[in-house]
Formats: sequence, C-alpha cells, structure tokens
Amino acid sequence: MDWIKHNGKGLLLCLLIAIPSWFLGGRFPIIGGAVIAILLGMVLALFLKDKTPFAAGIKFTSKKILQWAVILLGFGLNLSVVLETGKQSLPIIICTIAVALLIAYLLHRALHIPARISTLVGVGSSICGGSAIAATAPVINADDEEVAQAISVIFFFNVLAAILFPILGNLIGFNTLSGEAFGIFAGTAVNDTSSVTAAAATWDSMWNLGSQTLDKAVTVKLTRTLAIIPITLVLAFLQTKKGSQTEGKGIGFRQVFPFFILYFIAASLITTVAIHFGVDASVFSPIKTLSKFFIVLSMAAIGLNTDIVKLIKTGGLPLAMGACCWAGITGTSLLMQHVLGLW
Repeated sequence: MDWIKHNGKGLLLCLLIAIPSWFLGGRFPIIGGAVIAILLGMVLALFLKDKTPFAAGIKFTSKKILQWAVILLGFGLNLSVVLETGKQSLPIIICTIAVALLIAYLLHRALHIPARISTLVGVGSSICGGSAIAATAPVINADDEEVAQAISVIFFFNVLAAILFPILGNLIGFNTLSGEAFGIFAGTAVNDTSSVTAAAATWDSMWNLGSQTLDKAVTVKLTRTLAIIPITLVLAFLQTKKGSQTEGKGIGFRQVFPFFILYFIAASLITTVAIHFGVDASVFSPIKTLSKFFIVLSMAAIGLNTDIVKLIKTGGLPLAMGACCWAGITGTSLLMQHVLGLW
C-alpha cells in the first residue's frame, strides 16, 4: 500500500501518456510509440509546474520498468534460430558495430561530446536503437535527458533509413528477384525494429517478394540484438575501472554489473528450450508485446524528466555524431556484403 501511495501518481501519469502513444505508434509505425511518448512527455513537462507528487513514480518507471522491458525482450529471442540463420550476417554485424563505436569514440574525443551521450548514440546506432539504449543507460548511469537525446537522434536516422534505403537499394543494383541481399542490408544498417520492418516490407512490396526480405531482415536484426550482452558487460567493466581511477578507491564490479542482462539471457534460454520441446512460438507473443509497451511507458517517464528547450539547444553535436555513425554503418554494411559476395 505504501508503495502505491509513494509511486502511484507518477506511474499513473506515465500510463496516461503511454497508452495513447502506444496506439498512435501502431498507426504510425515508422515513428513508433516510444518516440511519441517521449515527445508527449516533454510537452506535458512544460506545463507541469510542480512534479514533486509524481517524482517517485516517474523515477521508478524510467529506471526499473526500463530494465524490465529489456528482460522481457529476451522472450522474443529463439537463440537456436537466430544463431543458425543469422551466422551468415555475423561478420557484417561485428564490423558495423565496431565501426559505429569507433566513430562515436573518435568524435567524443575530437569534439568533446559528453561521454555518456556518445556511448548511448554509438550503442543505439550500432545495435538495436531504443532497446540498446535502454540496456546501456543504467550501466553507465545516464540521466533521462541523455537517454531522450540519444533516442531522438536514433529516431531521426531511423525515419531517413526507412524512407531512403529501398530507393538506395534499387539505385545500387540489389537483386530484385530475392530479398536476401536487401534483407541483410536492412537488418545490419537500420537499427530500430520498426524501421527495419518498414524498409524490408517496402522492398518486398516493390518487387512482389512476399515476405522474403522481411523474414531475413528481422532475423539479422535479432542477431544484432544479442550484442547487447557483451556491450553491457564491457561497459560495466569500464565503469568499474573509471570509478577506481577518479575516486582513488576500488569500485566492485558487482556494484555496476547489469544483473538484469542475466535475466535477459535467462528469458532467451527459456524461449529457446521451450520451442525446442515443441511449444509454439506464439505463446511468447504477449510477453514480447508487453516488453514493447514497457519501453513506451518508460519513454513517457523519460520525456517528463527532460527539458525540451535544453534538448534542442544542445542537440547539434549528438545529431552530427548520429549522422557519422549512420553513414559509417551504411558504408560498412555495403562494403562487407560486396566482399562476402552477397551483393
């Protein structure tokens, strides 16, 4: 009862933003519910003069429910299928992630872009957009404004990719009789699932390929999602090292270890084992849907904690970083496909 009294108002406010955002995201999938929730939250924050009664619930939603969303995301991963059908694209995935993270690091050093926003943009661009940002933010202690800024950058280039990539694929001569080449391209060069789906489905409809491209792109995208695991573990180790250096005393790895990632792995293993023993994959669909809703809900909370005016004023350099990461990922994906003889 005390928990409800303490967190109830803030959680209810987030729900009032998240529910319409969820349905609007369904109507406009290229934008997505998460982005709509952030925007609505930021606009509402302008008119909410005193957030004190809602603060505890907003904080709980932006921190804990965000981690729950990542955990539940694991139920959408059948590891045996992902590893079997995604291994063809694994060299491309590794290279695109490495290039994006390198670009983010170099620009962070050269342009003095804050480390946490650089990490979020780099990880979000290279792995899986909002889900990767959701997994990384607690590990590096990113605040809500940094998360909102990273999500905004990723969203902008998601929309561009969904619109431009089918046109680009046609111009550079991707095979129009099969969805394999463009599916790999969409799965490795576009970071958010909704935009991957939009780009791949557009290619299928352009060339009457049924769902060939979409199936390939989604599988490749799911393979990329697994990169959340090593990335968060490495970042946790770096946080430990950084804390030891700046504070002059050891910070235990346990203090920064992202334990929710272990639950993410466990959820993936449960799905894999269950499907192996004959459980229909559709059983896990409601949990995957709940995961997506939790992301929208947590983004509503993050929007409420974000100063939209400050976000606009400080958004130039992160946007430039996102553009460079996007260009690097796109170029690397195309180059690797060419080298591997896939295009």
